[in-house]
Amino acid sequence: MIVWLAELLSVYFRFFNVFTYLSVRMVLAVLTALVFSLWAGPKLIRYLQKMQIGQIVRDDGPESHFSKAGTPTMGGILILASITLSTLLWTRLDNHYVWIVLMTTLAFGGIGFMDDYLKVIRKHPDGLIARWKYFWQSAAALVLAVVLVSTASTPAELTFVMPFFKEYMPYLGLAFIPLVYFTVVGSSNAVNLTDGLDGLAIMPTVMVAAAFALIAYLTSHVNYAHYLYIPYIPKASELVIICGTIVGAGLGFLWFNTYPAQVFMGDVGSLALGALLGVIAVLVRQEILLVIMGGIFVLETVSVILQVGSYKMRKQRIFRMAPIHHHYEKKGWPEPRVIVRFWIITIVLVLIGLVTLKVR
Repeated sequence: MIVWLAELLSVYFRFFNVFTYLSVRMVLAVLTALVFSLWAGPKLIRYLQKMQIGQIVRDDGPESHFSKAGTPTMGGILILASITLSTLLWTRLDNHYVWIVLMTTLAFGGIGFMDDYLKVIRKHPDGLIARWKYFWQSAAALVLAVVLVSTASTPAELTFVMPFFKEYMPYLGLAFIPLVYFTVVGSSNAVNLTDGLDGLAIMPTVMVAAAFALIAYLTSHVNYAHYLYIPYIPKASELVIICGTIVGAGLGFLWFNTYPAQVFMGDVGSLALGALLGVIAVLVRQEILLVIMGGIFVLETVSVILQVGSYKMRKQRIFRMAPIHHHYEKKGWPEPRVIVRFWIITIVLVLIGLVTLKVR
């Protein structure tokens, strides 16, 4: 929106040209989302407290979590509002990638909102029934996949990129649809499972988004894309701005979500953020990098799969509690130690992911 206005005014005042630069808009997007989060955060927390929209704690969870009962939840609304506002202000709205990302994020946020609403407000213990949650996630992901296939303008948008292989980028065609489906739905649920400790999910999300901002820039630049042997997708340039909004909104939310948390994001935030990372990974053709850089999300998901599978087949548990962050709490690790160590692991994984761009 502001880009369009700046281009109109730059005819009369050259100063406004600065707002058309990608780097400037990215920085301003970060700051807009951050400032809005810091401004709106206290207001949202007071409203959630007034409406008694508080966290429900599992009876079989770590004892240290019992004191968290009643802490305001559904704070993901703040994240989504910050991302949406900053995106609409600083991106080029004629780029259809912007709308694809926004609509996917809000769709998954809506699914998470309904789950939170049923659990916290309507007092249904299980929230949105699992099969219905999965159905709506699947429907949203399949619509996204079909839209991406039908609007693809170059073969590069439907290729599959493998780390360490600079020449092997097969064209997927309709096989692109299941790839999008599993990436977006898997990422959404993985972040949702990770969101169990104060700040545990949001900071890795910020780190991965920051890395994807760099990747999106490289992907949208013909010379860098050619040099690194990655697909050249010019429309990916606006994803740099969207990744910046995630960083700003995430840091703003972390201000209130850091230990001990004043607010939790709830499913409205975690499902949306996971889907957002997934769709960005798909658009820049780096699904494998999402698996590498978001390794903590993968670890949390695998720990739940192994725990459930082991119990069903052997009637024995592998971990003291799943997801795995609760396992370490049960072993006696203080919550901040688990959180910070998982953050450190994410930093290392993000750096490894970025290095794979060059090692081919």
